Amino acid sequence: MDRRDFFKTSLMGAGALAVASGPLGLVRGCAPSAPVKSQTPLHLSFQLGTAVGESLAEKMDYMESLGIEGFEPGGGYLLEHFDEIANEIKNRDIKVSAICAGFDGFILAEDGQKQEFDTSMREIVEAAGKLGSTGVIMVPAFNGQQPCMPHTQATRDYLCEQLHELGEFALKCGTTVILEPLNRAEAFYLRLVSDAAAICRDSKSKGVKCMGDFWHMKEETSDYAAFMSAGTEYLQHVHIASRGNRKMPGEDGALDNYVDGMRALKEMGYDKYISFECGSIGDRSVTVPAAVELLRTQWEQA
Repeated sequence: MDRRDFFKTSLMGAGALAVASGPLGLVRGCAPSAPVKSQTPLHLSFQLGTAVGESLAEKMDYMESLGIEGFEPGGGYLLEHFDEIANEIKNRDIKVSAICAGFDGFILAEDGQKQEFDTSMREIVEAAGKLGSTGVIMVPAFNGQQPCMPHTQATRDYLCEQLHELGEFALKCGTTVILEPLNRAEAFYLRLVSDAAAICRDSKSKGVKCMGDFWHMKEETSDYAAFMSAGTEYLQHVHIASRGNRKMPGEDGALDNYVDGMRALKEMGYDKYISFECGSIGDRSVTVPAAVELLRTQWEQA
């Protein structure tokens, strides 16, 4: 054996001896740990039009039969049927989740529509708080709403100031306001969950939150990253629909995969609602239970 072979053999032997004689914990510490299965439960919610039934009572009965825990009414329906809703949820395992808009005007209006928004939004927020709702969903401006403030830094600063006031009012009422990002076909101003979370932060009010909508999240590069960008500090609600035609989850086949986003929700310990906001191509008595089962299956997979 020449010197080169001698030293090579000696070094290999020394390395093997070091591994063999080292603490077992050191070796194990280099191996990837087994994934920890999240125990975060899935809380599903229906809007009024999702459930099968004619009256609110029939719809509530149907929701209970599927184990649905949340009810998301529109703001106008909430004000018109406040007592009925309050009575229906009194002795049920269903709570009011978020309130889906329903106000007049919009917050970035440059005319009297801003005053209409201020008045009607506060009415809905106050009613939402009385029923223990998680918050009232709002969009700063839809594409077709005019006259609207321009998309500038000054407008964003103004929005944060207005949201601070509204958020503080919501906190006094025991609820929140929830910013919803939309796809670019519907709203120019707010399209990404991360943008909404940043506005929540800059509003400097714990009463200002945001949400994600699996349908609108086609704007995102990653469902997982989108939800993680908001985290539990800001994420207050989630909407879901099929990912091709905005119908019942499952009606667009393989497109309707929500596992990536659900994995983020489970990892962050999201304890709010995933609420159906969609129509249906088929018979609701068939498509709705199938959609519920699909979501529960994918939640387990996540």
